[in-house]
Amino acid sequence: MNAHDPGAAGRMSVPLVTITIDGEQVSVPEGSTILTACNAAGKDTPTLCYGDTLTPKNACRICMVELKGSRVLVPSCSRKVQAGMEVMTDTDRVRHSRRLVLELLDSSVDLSTTPRITEWKERYNADSDRYGERAGESLTRDVHDPGEHHAGNGSIAATMSQPDKIDNDLYVREYSKCILCYKCVDACGSQWQNSFAIQIAGRGFDSQISTEFAAELPDSACVFCGNCVEVCPTGALSFKSEYDMRAACTWDESQQTQTTTVCTYCGVGCNVNLHVQDNKIVKVTSPHDHSVSHGNLCIKGRFGFVHVQSRENDGAD
Repeated sequence: MNAHDPGAAGRMSVPLVTITIDGEQVSVPEGSTILTACNAAGKDTPTLCYGDTLTPKNACRICMVELKGSRVLVPSCSRKVQAGMEVMTDTDRVRHSRRLVLELLDSSVDLSTTPRITEWKERYNADSDRYGERAGESLTRDVHDPGEHHAGNGSIAATMSQPDKIDNDLYVREYSKCILCYKCVDACGSQWQNSFAIQIAGRGFDSQISTEFAAELPDSACVFCGNCVEVCPTGALSFKSEYDMRAACTWDESQQTQTTTVCTYCGVGCNVNLHVQDNKIVKVTSPHDHSVSHGNLCIKGRFGFVHVQSRENDGAD
């Protein structure tokens, strides 16, 4: 035990739980999830709604695994390990489930900016085109008529396609890319910000993220902390700077560097990651493992970087 580390005794006292994953034993601390065990065993488990700073919501169902003795597949992101568990991550049932989820999502949602989505579709042979031609853009998704959702004729795949919502200079909402993972709702709500500016509106396929009475963000309870942008897994929420650069085809993550520093706007000590391209800050994120901010920032820390680029040249040498 390290005498200079007062927390070492507490960490060493956490008992380990041993389970079997795809025939191999792995031990993880008690209270860990199956997903944690899969990661420890080197199993590449796809996730979309999982957030390492949020309570699992079990919304996307792409991380499902087979558990011996269980009638149904279980979500690895939330199911806690128990000694003696036997988990299978690549059976026919698992592959079929993941393929179906990917196909349904890809047929109805624009996943073009979702990290690794192309890789996952190839891995599970997902063919979203088999649901037919995608329906066009809807201009009335914020207006819900009473009654049941009208079923289609089976020849056209219903989509979330709708105009992008640009009502401020800080971030953009592209709900055509939203998979209803609830991560933004949780980050805005009781798990972090407690602003409660957004929630799920509508029912069934008409469900979507919305402000109260579908008000524009400046007229809502939003405080523009951008923590919803931080946790969005598909790019449905993005910095206005990123949105504009993508529209101009100049956004290139391969040419970007990241520098971690301390936010200077106050004395709290939040860490920020500055994403720089062409010698300009294009967006700011926060390390999720930082003990102060845990990936969260305020409006100044998240969007204050715009002032760096806004200073006019005074002509001085």
